[in-house]
Amino acid sequence: MVDSNRLIRLVPFLLVFVASCNPSNDPSLDQLVEVGTHRLYIHCVGSGRPTIVIDTGVGERYESWQAVITSLSRDTRVCAYDRAGYGRSDPGPMPRDSQRAADELHLLLANAGEDGPFLLVGHSLGGLNMQVYANRYLKEVAGLVLLDPTPLAWIRGEGFPGLRELFGRESDRRREEANAAKASSDPEAKAFVPFMDATASEFEQLFGRTAEEVAAIQSFGELPLTVIGASEPDPRFGENAQAFRFFWNEESVALARKSTAGRFILAEGSGHDIYLDAPQVVIDAILDMIQK
Repeated sequence: MVDSNRLIRLVPFLLVFVASCNPSNDPSLDQLVEVGTHRLYIHCVGSGRPTIVIDTGVGERYESWQAVITSLSRDTRVCAYDRAGYGRSDPGPMPRDSQRAADELHLLLANAGEDGPFLLVGHSLGGLNMQVYANRYLKEVAGLVLLDPTPLAWIRGEGFPGLRELFGRESDRRREEANAAKASSDPEAKAFVPFMDATASEFEQLFGRTAEEVAAIQSFGELPLTVIGASEPDPRFGENAQAFRFFWNEESVALARKSTAGRFILAEGSGHDIYLDAPQVVIDAILDMIQK
């Protein structure tokens, strides 16, 4: 005969067991999420707070961050995504400036059911996008870690005009490639149109709307802010490479001063892609911010 009292006492334990076997309780997330006019692809792993959210540089996919993501996910939740036109994400409306990217990311996190506070991590252009996000949605942000963010003074027209022309030619090249792919009858070429359109627009807006949006940010108040700079000049910048690297890091130091809790870290031996060249520096800076 079944002891009904004993069965009742077992119910909570049975429920816990069933829940642990239910794959819907797996906190990992890989899916396309509606953000109004289009869908963005988001990837989240791990559990804990604050949730780390990663945004990449121009032309980069979040998969290149996999070693950093895997390491950080042992301590907390980590989310990365493809911006509109990248990877598995749908193409989005133009132009592709930082404010649009920040607003779409905000909607993506909300619609994906990801709760703040968020520790925002951005590299290069992603570092500009995350500044705009933090400024617009400050109450949701626990901190900012920026990897070699594009220098504000430069994209506003201060110094190194030759390098601005270099970036302008790169923007033109991407736009020409996008137009050629649109006119092509090759389906493989057409498949790359959204990506080429998106990156061309990001380059174009870098010296336009994006520069204005980032320049409008006067202060991050007491928000924890860590800016990580590279020590090695980029050989693609020719004879200006060393001087531009020094200028870039000076701009990063100035950016860190926009917060009373700001600091600058130099990643020795690293080039611009700090998350690849010095991943442990990035991981340690993020975990240090979480612990504090």
